[in-house]
Amino acid sequence: MLESIIIDGLIISGVYALLAVGFSLIFGVARIINLAHTAFYMLAAYLIFTFTTSLGLNLTLSIVLSVIAVTIIGLFSYKLVIDPVRQHETTILIVTIAIAIIIQEVMLNQYGGQSGGIPRLISGYTEIIGVKVTYQHLLTFGVALIVLLGTWALLLKTKLGIAIRSTAQDREVANLTGINVARIGMITMGIAVGLAAIAGALVAPLYTLQPHMWMHPLVMVLAVVVLGGLGSIKGSLVGAFILGFAETSVVFGYSEGAFLKGAVALTIMLIVILIRPQGLFGVAFEEER
Repeated sequence: MLESIIIDGLIISGVYALLAVGFSLIFGVARIINLAHTAFYMLAAYLIFTFTTSLGLNLTLSIVLSVIAVTIIGLFSYKLVIDPVRQHETTILIVTIAIAIIIQEVMLNQYGGQSGGIPRLISGYTEIIGVKVTYQHLLTFGVALIVLLGTWALLLKTKLGIAIRSTAQDREVANLTGINVARIGMITMGIAVGLAAIAGALVAPLYTLQPHMWMHPLVMVLAVVVLGGLGSIKGSLVGAFILGFAETSVVFGYSEGAFLKGAVALTIMLIVILIRPQGLFGVAFEEER
């Protein structure tokens, strides 16, 4: 059981980390709590399903097209709906949850309440520390790890990353130094939605698709970013692995664990917040920025 928890925990934590890092990025730069974030994750999975079943496209091409399409949709949503009301925090919450519900209703209208599935990119399995692991699961974790490392390198080693971190630290000062903060906000939204789309593409061959599949990941992402510290990329990574392993442990350890995993994750978040209200890396991240 321990070996299974380790393997499955790494995989689910990688997916949560992709979602949480994107969520933290857009919050850090634009101070937007994007409740539609995981709806884009779901949309990517459904687009892959549409491209492969309705259009008969190759699975790899479908994944690439879905990530690009969802990123473009996310950018349009940001420019047309979110950015005009960015200064009003309560309105942002209402607008983004409205976007998520619209996406959900479109999926319900198009596919009904029926579940769908996508074939795997690679078949077969191998044994790791005595646990049978499919190649598709290994591919999921490997791609998630590569994308996370690439995002980390982008933020730390490039001029764009410096501009993103500068804008996150102080928009007014960044603007005075010649950084186009509006453009940086758009780029950051594109990166965030792209990460969510990649996460959706990774889980699409593993999970059954249904129009409410964005809700549980949203709860988990909110728990992860609050646990790690709002806006903290490091905190999002650590929080994703803490709650990912907690969820996996509950599922493997209890017969009704599938119904309790969300409650356990939120309980861990609440305990940490009661002890450290700013989250695990809230203060450290502010100092770094």
